[in-house]
Amino acid sequence: MDSFAGVSTAENVSVYRSLAAVNGFSCKAETNVTEADFFFAGLAKPGVINNTLGSLVIAANVEKIPRLNTLGVSFSRIDYKAGGLNPPHTHPRATEILFVLDGQLDAGFITTANKLISKSIKKGEIFVFPKGLVHSQKNSGDKPASVLSAFNSQLPRTFFVAAALLPKNHSTTSVQVPTEAVESEILTRFSKNRGKILPLFDSVHNRDKKG
Repeated sequence: MDSFAGVSTAENVSVYRSLAAVNGFSCKAETNVTEADFFFAGLAKPGVINNTLGSLVIAANVEKIPRLNTLGVSFSRIDYKAGGLNPPHTHPRATEILFVLDGQLDAGFITTANKLISKSIKKGEIFVFPKGLVHSQKNSGDKPASVLSAFNSQLPRTFFVAAALLPKNHSTTSVQVPTEAVESEILTRFSKNRGKILPLFDSVHNRDKKG
């Protein structure tokens, strides 16, 4: 590596390393790395749920734990009120494996053949959502529920498909995180179907076929 004018090769390497980035995240010099770069306490307690869907996702990804960069893993905690819903969404970069900490859930996803795979799961059980497929969970019990989800990506990203569930005249230009109005509409649809996830996924399926 050529040195900058007036700067030694060793100093040049040091400057280069301080500016380097991988996957869009800056890299620390090894001498500056500490235990804090590997630590996150944000999943220790349930989050405060203050939305109409009745669920809250807390992510532990590379944006929270810097040294996850290039390691290809991340984690999330999801808490649900009784009847709470984590609405249909996809993770374009990762498969998700969900472990139930407390409570019981209706969980499911749609395959690329438009087949619904769903199951009621309870404390201690696991359910897997393959990469990129539309999936959802709903607390089917009368008590709060909590889960932990692991991903094979440092930043799986989440895309909500609320736009597919709403009337076509509804403004959904860039629905990434549902607005309160969208949340209310989705929750109403679940309530009308006694909390079953099949009618909701059928709605997505039918709209996609018509589109």
